[in-house]
Amino acid sequence: MIFSDRHEQAFYHFSTVLFLLLLDVLLKLHILLVMNIAENLALLQKELPAHVRLIAVSKTMSPDLIRVAYDAGQRAFGENKVQELQVKQPVLPGDIEWHMIGHLQTNKVKYIVSFIHLIHSVDSLKLLSEINNEGGKINRIIDCLLQIRIAKEETKYGMPIATARELLETADFKGFKNVRLRGLMGMATFTDDTVQVTAEFKQLAGYFKDIKQRYFTGDNSFAELSMGMSGDYKHALDAGSTMVRIGSLIFGERNYNQ
Repeated sequence: MIFSDRHEQAFYHFSTVLFLLLLDVLLKLHILLVMNIAENLALLQKELPAHVRLIAVSKTMSPDLIRVAYDAGQRAFGENKVQELQVKQPVLPGDIEWHMIGHLQTNKVKYIVSFIHLIHSVDSLKLLSEINNEGGKINRIIDCLLQIRIAKEETKYGMPIATARELLETADFKGFKNVRLRGLMGMATFTDDTVQVTAEFKQLAGYFKDIKQRYFTGDNSFAELSMGMSGDYKHALDAGSTMVRIGSLIFGERNYNQ
């Protein structure tokens, strides 16, 4: 088929108009997304008590979206994969506080110790020992939380409270110079049963008080109780949480197929 100059001009004009319309739609969607993230953060900060820290869970989110939250004033971000941290940390502002909230393998510790602000997910003496060793290599003290298992699901990570007490009484732990325990972390069972969720959070709060009294009396740095996510943070707040880890209420639902 042979197109005349007039047809070519009409097609070019149509393509240009279509491109500009699509560009306008994408720009409006981007502006809406930016506004939504900023508004979501403002609403959450208004709702949270002054002593509670908001950790924006940015796993699977692009650096651009994290930057939107940063520009809205958010500084603490939580990731659950070392690989994502390695990609995002170098390209984002240096005053971001990066929190490791996912399961951490001992062989991955060395990649994050130079910049990580807080590791929430210490679930074994072996892991804590590796963090201490890697921190010693760069003369840095790494802040950590012990992850305690309170959920009923077998798939949830964390150590039993008895194991945590045993860890704190070992000679190895008492000899660590490059880790500092700041508190406990836990995840409640994923269920619609709010009575169960509340009971699990209160159980963790009780464990925190016991550990504090037994092992950290007078140590003001042992003060953090990281519990509560997008679906259950209000119950965690009622139980005494000092850190909530919230993602979808800030950034929207994640697309894990991206």
